[in-house]
Amino acid sequence: MKKPILPRWTRFLPCLGLLLLAGCNMTLLDPKGQVGVDIKNIILIATWLMLLVVLPVIVLTLVFAWKYRASNTSARYEPDWSHSTAIEVVVWLIPCLIIIALGIITWKSSHDLDPYKPLESSKKPVTVEVVALNWKWLFIYPELKIATVNQIAFPVDTPVNFKITSDSIMNSFFIPQLGSQVYAMAGMETKLHLIANEAGSYDGVSANYSGGGFSGMKFKAMAMSNYEFDQWVAKVRASSTELGVEGYKTLAQPSEKEPVTYYGKVEDQLFRNILHKYMDHSGTAVAADGFKGGPICTSRNTLGEEQLSMTTPAKLALGAQS
Repeated sequence: MKKPILPRWTRFLPCLGLLLLAGCNMTLLDPKGQVGVDIKNIILIATWLMLLVVLPVIVLTLVFAWKYRASNTSARYEPDWSHSTAIEVVVWLIPCLIIIALGIITWKSSHDLDPYKPLESSKKPVTVEVVALNWKWLFIYPELKIATVNQIAFPVDTPVNFKITSDSIMNSFFIPQLGSQVYAMAGMETKLHLIANEAGSYDGVSANYSGGGFSGMKFKAMAMSNYEFDQWVAKVRASSTELGVEGYKTLAQPSEKEPVTYYGKVEDQLFRNILHKYMDHSGTAVAADGFKGGPICTSRNTLGEEQLSMTTPAKLALGAQS
């Protein structure tokens, strides 16, 4: 049976798939804050270093396939060839040098870009307490006594100190154009320091799957001038809705695609109470279903600071139902 011969132009049809990428917004490579810029530089440096190996391998594969094709009778034929010192030196030395370079970059950047490390600035930072819920984000401004759902705002060129926890399963707090992502976990406070150097509205997401409403667990991070930020704060304070213990219990119930909500007043120490609701007075972890874990585990970041985390529940707490 004779095989059909396709026109030569059909060989380029797979390249049309690249057109599907035309609508992609590569936010990681379009940073709007210094932390994001530094992360972008690391990605590009690491990529170029790896291409030093990848590109020559691809090119040489094509060159060798063409040069030593069966129809090329002028090519050298050495069936007993087994070793070349020059080739061995190249294939070992270059990868080793790249690994050393990547190791130095990784060591330096992991300390310089430690999310727990405060950003140097002459301006007073804005503190935002973040609580991951099912399936929405609660933002508390402890110094301003206000709170919002699925929207945050801060002045341009001003560091933002995020204190992050969860009142549900583990999530991940991420504003791609501003920088690092950090996990949000119940009974544990994680930290993140970011800054926006350009005004704009940036998408924030949960980068960790957390159930049915995960796809809608998004928020807006708005960077604006000091005057605009003061106006935004006044707008939030004008809301008659207050967030206390009872209101929080209602908010914490699972819901999807929660609209932006403003709370003109928030109860003091609400974030602390959410953080410590999974711990008893003896410093042991208590799960939501009444189970008690062992001692609190401690971890240390690159700044030498100890952080608390909750251990796996081990036995029933006193008074818990069997």
